[in-house]
Amino acid sequence: MKISLITVTYNSAATLEQTILSVISQSYTKLEYIVVDGVSTDETLQIIDKYKSKISKFVSEKDKGLYDAINKGIDLASGDIIGILHSDDFYIDNHVIEKYAALFSNTNCDGAYSDLYYVDKTNTDKIIRQWKSGNYKANAFINGWMPPHPTFFVKKDCYQKFGKFNLQFSSAADYELMLRFIHKHKIKISYLPEYTVKMRVGGKSNASVQNRINANLEDRKAWEINGLKPRFYTLYLKPLRKIFQFL
Repeated sequence: MKISLITVTYNSAATLEQTILSVISQSYTKLEYIVVDGVSTDETLQIIDKYKSKISKFVSEKDKGLYDAINKGIDLASGDIIGILHSDDFYIDNHVIEKYAALFSNTNCDGAYSDLYYVDKTNTDKIIRQWKSGNYKANAFINGWMPPHPTFFVKKDCYQKFGKFNLQFSSAADYELMLRFIHKHKIKISYLPEYTVKMRVGGKSNASVQNRINANLEDRKAWEINGLKPRFYTLYLKPLRKIFQFL
């Protein structure tokens, strides 16, 4: 099966090369790599040009933000399965995509996820948090569970059936999409029980207390627009789970 990977960039020169190298060095050969840029003004475009022979599709144009750019990548994707790797994240080794392909083939799943390390911005060997997902259990979202989005791969036909990223959200569109796919529409998902992605700390939703409050409000909205009702504790458990990732 063909797998499409999408990287969205905007002034990502400081980290992008590591991201690109982690993709183009993958052992899996039926791989389509799509880069969507928001008209960067730093050296991002020069880095992309350096590896243009390894990039299947590239577009640089104005967008409405991160999730709009990802949606453009999804529209461009021709693979059976789509994964998203942000421009400050990278795969841990060269066999990650090969392992996902095997998991999809062996389990006939619609989506798959794994574990993730949060690492220091400059010293990526320094692990700050460990997000160990564990096996999915029915209604796990009720208890504040979600898989790490950079490890989430899903069949393209799920996007065609259930929609892409909702641009009403500024920071929780990934949560809303996975809630919609997994909890509401109950796609079949499988777990790859190993760490596959390193993600630099400093995400938008956790940048300040106010951003965390805004993210929690968006989480609540994600349930509402899907006609779902969380328990009174659901949206408190979700951020509390992160505490254990530091242990």
